[in-house]
Amino acid sequence: MLLLLTVHLAAALVAPVLFHWWGRRAFWALALAPASAAVWALTWTSEVQAGKGPVEVVEWIPALGLDLSFRLDTLSWLMTLVVGGVGALVLVYCAAYFSPTASGLGRFGAVFTAFAGSMLGLVTADDMLLMFVFWELTTVTSYLLIGHYADRKASRRAAMQAIIVTTAGGLAMLVGVVILGHAAGTYSLSALMADPPPASGAVVAAVVCLLAGAATKSALIPFHFWLPAAMAAPTPVSAYLHAAAMVKAGVYLVARFAPAYSELPAWRWTVVVLGAGTLLLGGYRALRQHDLKLVLAFGTVSQLGLIILLVGLGTQATALAGLAMLGAHAMFKAALFTVVGTVDVACGTRDLRRLSGVGKALPWTALAGGLATASMIGLPPFAGYVAKEAGLEALAHLEDGALGWVVLASVVVGSALTVAYGLRFWWGAFATKPALVPQSATQDAQGVATTTSLAAGGEESVEPAPVTRPSFLLTAPALVLSFLGLAVALLPQLGEHLLEPYASTYPLGEPGHLVLWGGFGLVLWLTVGVLAVGGLLFLARDKVERWQARVPHVLEADLTYRRSMRKLDDLAADVTAVTQRGSLPLYLGVILTTWVLAVGTALVRGTSFPAAVRPWDYAAQTVFAAGTIVAAILVARARRRLKAVILAGISGYATAGMFLLYGAPDLAVTQVLVETITLVVFVLVLRRLPPYFSDRPLAASRWVRLAVGLAVGLVVAGVALVAPSARVHAPVSADFATEAYEFGGGKNIVNVTLVDIRAWDTMGEISVLLVAATGVASLVFLSARGGRIFREREAPADRAVWGGTADPMAALRRPGDSVTITPQGSSVGTNAAGAARVGSRAREWLRAGRTLAPQRRSVIFEVVVRLLFHTMIVYSAFLLFSGHNQPGGGFAAGLVTGIALAVRYLAGGRYELGEAAPVQPGVLLGTGLFLSAGAGLAAFLVGGSVLESWILHFHLPVWGDVKFVTSLFFDVGVYLVVVGLVLDILRSLGAEIDRRAESGEDDVADDAVGGDDQLALARGRTAAVQASAVPRDLGGDAEGVVP
Repeated sequence: MLLLLTVHLAAALVAPVLFHWWGRRAFWALALAPASAAVWALTWTSEVQAGKGPVEVVEWIPALGLDLSFRLDTLSWLMTLVVGGVGALVLVYCAAYFSPTASGLGRFGAVFTAFAGSMLGLVTADDMLLMFVFWELTTVTSYLLIGHYADRKASRRAAMQAIIVTTAGGLAMLVGVVILGHAAGTYSLSALMADPPPASGAVVAAVVCLLAGAATKSALIPFHFWLPAAMAAPTPVSAYLHAAAMVKAGVYLVARFAPAYSELPAWRWTVVVLGAGTLLLGGYRALRQHDLKLVLAFGTVSQLGLIILLVGLGTQATALAGLAMLGAHAMFKAALFTVVGTVDVACGTRDLRRLSGVGKALPWTALAGGLATASMIGLPPFAGYVAKEAGLEALAHLEDGALGWVVLASVVVGSALTVAYGLRFWWGAFATKPALVPQSATQDAQGVATTTSLAAGGEESVEPAPVTRPSFLLTAPALVLSFLGLAVALLPQLGEHLLEPYASTYPLGEPGHLVLWGGFGLVLWLTVGVLAVGGLLFLARDKVERWQARVPHVLEADLTYRRSMRKLDDLAADVTAVTQRGSLPLYLGVILTTWVLAVGTALVRGTSFPAAVRPWDYAAQTVFAAGTIVAAILVARARRRLKAVILAGISGYATAGMFLLYGAPDLAVTQVLVETITLVVFVLVLRRLPPYFSDRPLAASRWVRLAVGLAVGLVVAGVALVAPSARVHAPVSADFATEAYEFGGGKNIVNVTLVDIRAWDTMGEISVLLVAATGVASLVFLSARGGRIFREREAPADRAVWGGTADPMAALRRPGDSVTITPQGSSVGTNAAGAARVGSRAREWLRAGRTLAPQRRSVIFEVVVRLLFHTMIVYSAFLLFSGHNQPGGGFAAGLVTGIALAVRYLAGGRYELGEAAPVQPGVLLGTGLFLSAGAGLAAFLVGGSVLESWILHFHLPVWGDVKFVTSLFFDVGVYLVVVGLVLDILRSLGAEIDRRAESGEDDVADDAVGGDDQLALARGRTAAVQASAVPRDLGGDAEGVVP
């Protein structure tokens, strides 16, 4: 099972590359991943039926008792077949559904495969915590799939709505899992089902939390509204997630815990209310839909209520019927969604009022749709009929008094509604509508103009859409699923034999049966009544639709959700307006005052200070200490922003000198590099700020700030004095030197600590760096990071970086070169070897040097940068590869490379930066994080622990004996993340700001920022009010926000 998950992960990772090579044909290759899961499950069929299914346990996090534990039993076997089989067919369907020129197919294929792998892990996990991990992975990947069309507002709304609802349910489920695991003393699902903890208040609360998670995932009332909205996703997503996979996760959760807890009154009543209510509401709403996908969406909601009701009631007969319905529903509903996609591709619409004669034009599609519809409405001899008959038989003999009759009546009424909307679906998609009469203009539900008329019988119809014949590949998956539903129904005894081991785990009731013919009796007459009433509702569809339109909508879950999210946004804006007032001194003052009061009180109460204090170890320390103190005082008094930044840098450099005196060269090097790059960033920001701080008299607020600053200094000094004497155990760092060399293979304790001993901390830190880079970019770029890379060949000839006109004579050239100015103003260089452009790499010192305005250039600086750049890059490589034993490492090496890029930018502008690093920062950030995480995962896959390093010794010709530590790969990832962060900052605060200033887009920025605190306060309030005034739909989603 772990191997299958690895196959899905690998397929998801290589998907973008496959689509780059093969286009949409790559879907065929991706289909092999879920298909392999289905085939693997089939090979274990006999063992699973005998109760000897495979079990895999791999230790993951022993401290938390969390293992990678997987088990295949009857329930997980059936779900694996559904997830793998339907997933493979839908991926094949995608190869014909999407246009060859469709954008984002690589991302779509990767996320789709990752979702399939997450579902596989969810249904086979034998640990509740592991199951929850996969549960949340399905939430995230489904969000990305629903929001695939990111440029469409409806898709963004639906994706945001789905992730909010399902995440809320997931949190409730997590609470239930933790409570139940604590009560049982184990998180193993198999152990829990074998010996469930006795009923108590905590267990009942845990069960209710689990059902809440299932209700949100399976779109049960009152959370059903997200599923119809998710029809904004591509049809293959609907065919898989909303018919066979994601929505079945909630069903799986109920089916997994029902054998142990279905006897609890809280469980039974919750299941009955949610299941029966969803069954009836979904069928009722499906009768008034005109979009074929919405008909199926509300039908799916109804069918999910029925399945939950059957598997959750707690008897063996209903459990057997529920599992049979689960499999049948996956087949007929996935087939119907693919049929809708085919009709949409062929006709350009899904509006059943505009479809006429499609069945004649697409006979195979109509056949597939007809077979699947017959199974959905319960006609013999299809799988849906066998499952429904088994359910009615079980409910008819349910010994539960009035509750049993209520459930039976609900299922009968819901089944009649299913017949009505099933006939409505097939008629709307494929029937030839009555002849049209003269048309009149009207609008459909979306406000799109259409031509409508009243046809024979009083029905409203429109001019039918033209039909084009699509590829047969679009129909093939639906035919396979439809005929499969027919085939399995012809062997009901085999289905009963396969599913009976799961049903027998229920403690109540008698075993049920799956049959094609159950004889004359109550169930037969109920079936006849269901078909008759459903048929009458279909024939009276216009009257039913008009009656529904007249019924007042008192409680609309979707509307309630929107209003709730809007009120939540308003509350957040009000709280933000009060607490986030735009004043950094206020924020820092609150934080520091709280810290002083908390820590200072602990120091004053019963703390013994040392009797004697040694002021310094070396006299040289006083020099750096004095420099730090003087710089800090001058920073506080500085009125010019640049002066304050430089003085703050001096304080940082003095701190680096102190590190050096204490024998920490690695820290000293890193501190110097950090201060240097920080100065560059400050300078980039200060270009767009006024040169001076506000010039106010010594107001009372400044006295308060002075007092807070002094208090912080005193408390920090007190902590420094007390902390050494407070130690009661030997420091863990005492053995770091030995452990770093023996286990980490390096002599640099700092670097080995970062990449080995505390590698998890470093993973978190580089993740924070990536978030920081994204945050900086989001301040500058409105919708997406970066855009294009500025290259020298794209520089306009009549404009220069930072204003002015480019000087065609400005390029630094080798001796012997000459320049000819063309009539158009461009320059051509020549020498004795022949004519060549001055723009050639072989003819220039700086590739984009001539794009600078003459008044911005420094020839000396350009020459020095040209001489030092490659030396700095080589030095950064030296720090990277020697950092395991000498001062350096990936972080310091990345900073050196970042400084080298910064000086290239300062010397030549944004075009020079593009020539020095012609790569998107996001690529470096993502590659670095992936490499570091991959290095940790690789150790785990070969039998070690996550992020464990390996020391390898081998001999190479010329080199001799080589010692290689695998943590180098992790360090290279850190290096790439740091370089990506610096490059992202230079692109955002440097190149992009230059472009805007040059194009006149940012003229207001020079005057927009002042130093007055009252102005900052007013701006903070204004921003909060503006944030609350942004149009919000479905949880605050506004135009321009991409999921």
